[in-house]
Amino acid sequence: MRTLYHCGVESLSKRRLVIVTGRCHPALAKDIAGQLGVELTEANLREFANGEIHCRFDESIRGAHVFIVQTHSSPVNDAVMEQLIMIDAAKRASAKSITAVIPNYGYARQDRKSTGREPITAKLIADMLQTAGANRVLSVDFHSGQIQGFFDIPVDHLVAAPVLEDYLKTNADTNALVVVAPDAGRVKVAERYAQHLGCDLALVHKTRPRGTANVAEARHIVGDVAGRHCVLIDDMIDTAGTIVAACDLLKAQGAGEIWVMATHALFSPPAVDRLFNAPVSRVIVTDTLPLGPERRFEKLEVLSVASIVANAISAIFEDSSVSDIFGGENLL
Repeated sequence: MRTLYHCGVESLSKRRLVIVTGRCHPALAKDIAGQLGVELTEANLREFANGEIHCRFDESIRGAHVFIVQTHSSPVNDAVMEQLIMIDAAKRASAKSITAVIPNYGYARQDRKSTGREPITAKLIADMLQTAGANRVLSVDFHSGQIQGFFDIPVDHLVAAPVLEDYLKTNADTNALVVVAPDAGRVKVAERYAQHLGCDLALVHKTRPRGTANVAEARHIVGDVAGRHCVLIDDMIDTAGTIVAACDLLKAQGAGEIWVMATHALFSPPAVDRLFNAPVSRVIVTDTLPLGPERRFEKLEVLSVASIVANAISAIFEDSSVSDIFGGENLL
């Protein structure tokens, strides 16, 4: 008599979800795990005397679906290397699948060659994650959509828009708002905010002097901002030079109250001083990056993306749609 073996799809009840965090932003990882109702698995990260990173998981992860949470915060190179080592450890521990959860994707601005003899470092990071053993990548608000094409594995792109839009609906009169794109590259995203909120759209035209970094010049405003409540929306704030220049220009054009919103608060010096002294009444960011006391100031409000990331992880684990979480509007 022949024996029939049933080797069908893995039963959901038999699957095991494992959440591991690096040392960059354990608070966010703990919030994500709490939303999912699981405990964080300890990676036991430590360093040798010469700075080499070592990792050993506390428990067996054989056959588990492992999600390694590590935002690429400063120092970025340490954050990236730490995640690569955790991915490699999970691969060698026979994890069934490994998802690199990267709330803030490092080197995202280096996504193309703007002059000769430059690297495309965002692609290099993608290559390293895949070589280390990642089967999937999950990130929030890429600097540009083309980064998704740097991978040969599935990429789930999440957006912080639902969190930021809910804040505006709760704390502002959306009928009086003007959503302002800080540059031409963010017009599509700003337009989506304006449509969802039912408000007007404006644009800051800016230029970058050739051969410079962290330098941008706001030239003029396209749209009616005089006497209006303006909300500048960007993907990241680094040194805040660009966003503050845009705020100054809006104020010069007669704008009323000005708010600044961004997903990733890098806040490299002198960002905090610039924002504190800028003509803005609120700076609203998310917690994709850790913000210590030295990066906090009176005007700052921090919103959590833990629920968005947790919902995406749950969808991946259950083989359901991630884009449905955002109504299909999670593309750049």
